[in-house]
Amino acid sequence: MNFAYKSDVGEVRPNNEDYVGVFKNAVGVSFAIVADGLGGHNGGDVASEMAVSHLGFRFEETVIDTIDIAAKWLIDEVQRENKLILERSNQYEDLNGMGTTIVCAIFFGNEVLLANIGDSRGYLLRDNELTQITEDHSLVNELLKSGQISSEEARNHPQKNIVTRTLGISENANIDEKIIQMEDNDILLLCSDGLTNMVDDQLIQEVLLDNEPFADKCDKLINLANEAGGNDNVTLLLASPLERRDEH
Repeated sequence: MNFAYKSDVGEVRPNNEDYVGVFKNAVGVSFAIVADGLGGHNGGDVASEMAVSHLGFRFEETVIDTIDIAAKWLIDEVQRENKLILERSNQYEDLNGMGTTIVCAIFFGNEVLLANIGDSRGYLLRDNELTQITEDHSLVNELLKSGQISSEEARNHPQKNIVTRTLGISENANIDEKIIQMEDNDILLLCSDGLTNMVDDQLIQEVLLDNEPFADKCDKLINLANEAGGNDNVTLLLASPLERRDEH
């Protein structure tokens, strides 16, 4: 797999509460994760860093080599991490109410376990078309699904930042999981809502279709989000089975 990722504070927020990482376990399986922290003071960045670093470290110690085992491991570890974040939140007043979204993927060749909790997203670019393949756990998405608002109203809704599921904050941390099959020319995009609230899907698709290295695509998308206002931290990760040029 080829990976590239980048995180940026944006143009408005004083701190970056997003966190991102790629980890490899003892048998060479890769785990990519993006987290978007929630909560006042410095709680959001603590929660997102805890989620990424703890889950990543514990994955590195595993010998998981099948997608079924990975799916169970992730459900269990997310529940475990949820308890740890809640405990830390209750220990320190300035961390009270902290939490984080996560979107992550575990790669077994072209077979990928994709999972999310909250409104950080996973997209797949295939045959020149970008498709969102995770579902937002958010108030706006619930209103959209029930027909109470339109897609255009959803894009600019004043309660767009309200998530209905998170890691931390509550004792219920149910993560959605799905298995996807990647083809050689596909690109998987994991991102925080700081990207998708600022840059529409069509423009993201155009950047991903550009014939340039992944690192340049990351830079271009960050710049577009900031040029559009940069109202939030923005983080994205790209993964593809291609571009294995350093391997012989």
